[in-house]
Amino acid sequence: MDQILQHFINAMVLGSTYALLGIGLTIIFGIMRVVNFAHGELYTLGAYTAYGMVTLINLDFFSSILVAALIGMLIGALIEYVFLRRKDLKNIDEVMLIMIGIMIIMQNMELMIWGGVAKIIPTPFSQDPISMGDISISPTRVFVFCIAAVLLVIFYLGIERTRFGLAIRATFQDQDAARIVGVNVKRIYTVTFALGSAMAAVAGALLAPMFVATPLMGDLASLKAFAIVILGGLGSLGGAALGGFLLAFIEEFGASYISSAYRDAFGFLVIIVVMLFRPQGLFAAKERVG
Repeated sequence: MDQILQHFINAMVLGSTYALLGIGLTIIFGIMRVVNFAHGELYTLGAYTAYGMVTLINLDFFSSILVAALIGMLIGALIEYVFLRRKDLKNIDEVMLIMIGIMIIMQNMELMIWGGVAKIIPTPFSQDPISMGDISISPTRVFVFCIAAVLLVIFYLGIERTRFGLAIRATFQDQDAARIVGVNVKRIYTVTFALGSAMAAVAGALLAPMFVATPLMGDLASLKAFAIVILGGLGSLGGAALGGFLLAFIEEFGASYISSAYRDAFGFLVIIVVMLFRPQGLFAAKERVG
C-alpha cells in the first residue's frame, strides 16, 4: 500500500506540470486553431532561462521561475505578432511550416548558446527527502507540485471569473460572435499565445531541476503535450488538465509495475487506443471553436 501511495504522489507532482504543458497548447489551438510545434522549445526556453538566471546572474531560484514565465510570455507574444498576425490562420499548411521553422530555429539557437551537455539547475532545497513512514518525497518535488497547483487554480479563476477571461471564452466558442459584441480578437490571439507560451516555459523551469536541461528536451515535451491534448480532447481546457494527470499516472505506474525502459511509451500506447475507440478524446468539449 505504501508503494502505491508513493507512486501516486510521484504521479501527482509530474501530472501538475504536464497539466500546465497541455493547457498551454490547448488554449492556443482552441482559440487560434494553430498547431504550435514550437511548444516544446518554449518549454526548453523556460528551463534554460531558469538555469541562466541562477548560475550566471546569481538570481534566486524562485525569481528565476518568474523570469522564465515573463520571457516565455514575451517570446510567445512576439511569435504571434511577427509571424502569425498578418497570416491567414485558416491556411493550415503555411502556419504549420512557420511553426516548424520557429521550432528548428529555437532548438538550434539553444544548442549554439548552451551546447549539447546537460545542465543541472541548482535549487535552494535540501537533498534529504521528507519521509512519512515508508513514503518519501524530495522538497523540490513538493515545491514543484505546490507552484503548479497554484498556477492551475489561478488560470482557472482567471478564465472563469474575470472579464478578460469571459472575452477569451467567448472567442473560444465563437470568434465571429465575439467580434460582434466588441471583443478585440487580435488582442485575444496575442494574449492567448503569450499565456500558452508562459505556461510551457514555467513547466520547463519547474521540471528541469527534477531532471536536467538539454537542447533536445523540447522534442519529447512536444510529443507529450500533443498526447495530453489528444487524450483530454481537442478544445477542452479541463480535458487538457485531466489528460496531463492521466498521462503522468500511466507513465508512473507503467514504469513501476511493468518496465521503466518503456516509461515514455506507455502513455503513447494508451493514446493509440483512445484514438481508435474515442477519437474525440476522453474529456472532449461539447462545443468547439468555429
